[in-house]
Amino acid sequence: MAQITIVINSREYAVACEDGQEARLLQLSRLLDEKAKLLTAGGQQVNENLLLAMVGLLLADELTELKKGQSAQVANPDAVDKKQVLEAEKQAALKLFDIAERIKKLANKIESL
Repeated sequence: MAQITIVINSREYAVACEDGQEARLLQLSRLLDEKAKLLTAGGQQVNENLLLAMVGLLLADELTELKKGQSAQVANPDAVDKKQVLEAEKQAALKLFDIAERIKKLANKIESL
């Protein structure tokens, strides 16, 4: 088990994690630190417990908005990703080309009979 030190709101915390997860945990702690800095901008001192609750609320709000966006995208098929549509059209065109080639070969065989 690995041990790393994360920094949130200028405070260091020793945290244990599974081996190989150190980079991910540091990345997540930087996200928390960014949110904490937003809330304490202007030199405001906030109780750590309150700050933790506020950071949690900010992240929960962002997560809820992301989920709403995904739900809306699923509920609205017109909001499909354009890259996915283009890739599907490309695959369909390739298959149609292959089918056309097979039809030509069959037509040539029939003509030769």
